[in-house]
Amino acid sequence: MILVFVLVLATILAILGTAHWYVWRRLIRDTTAARTRWRRAGTVLFIAGPLLAVGALAGEQAGMPHSLAGIVAWPGYIWLAVFLYLFLGVVAGEVVRPLLSWWLGRRATTASVAASQGDRAAAVPAAVSVGANPVDVTDSDASVPAAPAVPGESARISRRVFVSRVAGGAAAAVALGTVGAGTYGVLNGPSIKRITVPLAKLPRSAHGLRIAVVSDVHLGPVLGPRFCRRVVDTINSTQPDLIAVVGDLIDGDVEDLADSVEPLRGLQSKLGTFFVTGNHEYISGVEPWVAKVQELGMRPLRNARVEMAGFDLAGVDDIAGEDEGLGPDFAATLRDRDPSRAVVMLSHQPVTIHDAVKNGVDLQLSGHTHGGQMWPGNYIAELANPTNAGLEQYGDTQLYVSRGAGAWGPPVRVGAPSDITVVELASRQA
Repeated sequence: MILVFVLVLATILAILGTAHWYVWRRLIRDTTAARTRWRRAGTVLFIAGPLLAVGALAGEQAGMPHSLAGIVAWPGYIWLAVFLYLFLGVVAGEVVRPLLSWWLGRRATTASVAASQGDRAAAVPAAVSVGANPVDVTDSDASVPAAPAVPGESARISRRVFVSRVAGGAAAAVALGTVGAGTYGVLNGPSIKRITVPLAKLPRSAHGLRIAVVSDVHLGPVLGPRFCRRVVDTINSTQPDLIAVVGDLIDGDVEDLADSVEPLRGLQSKLGTFFVTGNHEYISGVEPWVAKVQELGMRPLRNARVEMAGFDLAGVDDIAGEDEGLGPDFAATLRDRDPSRAVVMLSHQPVTIHDAVKNGVDLQLSGHTHGGQMWPGNYIAELANPTNAGLEQYGDTQLYVSRGAGAWGPPVRVGAPSDITVVELASRQA
């Protein structure tokens, strides 16, 4: 077992190392002269970045103090996000590079022909304006280091270097802009999404009941008390009848995150706040966290149900609990219930929908997927889950999956905005 783990880890590190070398080669080596400060600075960045990323991923699990983990986590996780889009940008640049090189070559040929015919003015386009200085792009594809730029003077660089700088600069600009916007989106807090879900068994008396669904807050080394307070304020602004916290509330130990979760004490609703575990509660220590959320005023539903006015609210433990002899138990949770009453099930992972269908659940509320969090992660999430985000029908059961309020790892979302969803139940008898 240990050998398998070592082999898998070695394979992952080899892939990441190769990817970093490839991006460094395109962005740093191909665009800078050897033994210059720009080459050295870029190389240092490509060494420090992945080291910080490993520290961020393994920090607290390896016993790193929470305060130090918070310092390492920010640059480490941001590097992961930036590198993802640098890699995608460089790969896309492989298509652009030959096209740009061909265009420059054709331009230079046209200028040479015009010059040979005596039209000296037509030869001027061979110079490409870069910044304040004209830079002559030579016809040679060999790497020719450019002389230090001096105001009012020209430097000559090879066409290959010029193309590399244009492609690399575009990739870096897109990556930084994408990650910057995605980080702002997370730190600005989740938006409010509203949907109406009709339930055939819901009586008219419960028509219009509003459930605020919040998942995947992931309070930890990166997202702390300020972010938690923003989430609480957003939930309270919806004035819900009931709040459902469907797992992955935290990333870390109770002792380290006591201040971060304290704002949750201020959650307000008419019928209370209910909580089910996610896989990250099991990673961080499920029993201490279940006790903590109770102390904060939430009611854990661990393979349990409670009768509400007009429907049953139930909750199951996360699948991760199966390793500890726990996990979801739909049969036990729904045993002896009145089948004429609608049942709303809280279950962290969407993959439990098939058990929900077998056991006559009317609506399952889940999270876990983050909607993929960062494009193109949505394609992976869609492969791993029956529903990536939104509302879908499975037999007589409806499944709603929230994209989550926070973010895991990089505090960045691209193409999968965070949300708190207000699910309004509708009676078909109304």
